[in-house]
Amino acid sequence: MSNQHPPLSEVLYPKIEPHSMGNLQVSDLHTIAWERCGNPEGQSVIVIHGGPGGGSQPSYRQYFDSEKFDIIQFDQRGCGKSKPYAELEDNNTHASVSDIEALRTHLGIDSWHVFGGSWGSTLALIYAQNNPQRTESLILRGIFMCRKSELHWFYQEGASHIFPDAFDSYRDHIPVEEQDDLIEAYHHRLTSQDVEVRRAAAKQWTRWEMATSRLIPDAEYLEKAEDLDFAVAFARIECHYFINAIFVEEAHILNNVAKIQHIPTFIVQGRYDVVCPTRSAWELHKAMPNSKLSIIPDSGHSMGEFGIAKELVNITDSV
Repeated sequence: MSNQHPPLSEVLYPKIEPHSMGNLQVSDLHTIAWERCGNPEGQSVIVIHGGPGGGSQPSYRQYFDSEKFDIIQFDQRGCGKSKPYAELEDNNTHASVSDIEALRTHLGIDSWHVFGGSWGSTLALIYAQNNPQRTESLILRGIFMCRKSELHWFYQEGASHIFPDAFDSYRDHIPVEEQDDLIEAYHHRLTSQDVEVRRAAAKQWTRWEMATSRLIPDAEYLEKAEDLDFAVAFARIECHYFINAIFVEEAHILNNVAKIQHIPTFIVQGRYDVVCPTRSAWELHKAMPNSKLSIIPDSGHSMGEFGIAKELVNITDSV
């Protein structure tokens, strides 16, 4: 089966390079890397990457008209070009929210559009709930609210019924006697003192996510698991957040939704998203009746899928 869509370049804006970049010290331990593209006098937008631990990507710049937008990206603690690499200490959701605010202040921006998918949608929503006066709009994709049911679905049982072939390798990396709690078992290995144990676990954890991210699996995505610089930070930081329930109470986002009802909110969701199933987007939309939900009928989880990319660009063009 092949994807019959035109190339992604037909819906994205041309590639651009940053006009400024830097490193911001956000704690005694952590420094976050940031970049700025597009029009410094334009509407500011902060692009929040996924994972946690995924890092910013040059392609994310192309979802915005560079004449209209002042496009800001950053690498969250411990990933991408931020230092120290793959560091878990003092790395949590509250710190990430305060880092976004520190970056806004550092860049002298009064308020901005907030754009994020997957874990980026989680962090975008929590940021907005903490800083509604700084949030012009929320542009969200692949909603993830990090509730127990969502983590169980993807990392224990649920997605495994749809991708049993890919799941076998992820599950079978763990001895049978530990398979009743795979997040715990992976956390134990990803925090091991043995670098080879960490790398082997990171490869399997990352490969599972990459194998399931698109409606039509993509070999290039799977290769990310072979890039151990990426995989170790991605897997360690994700697992660290998830074993700690992202450091907030269960259903934190839905419990605080009243704080953001007035913010223009756009939700783009792949119908066949196996990583972050449509139920979460639907529940968020119902809790935020003023939000606009677009369910893309022939897409999975990735913002690199044609239908999702096209709708995201339509939204950024319209705000």
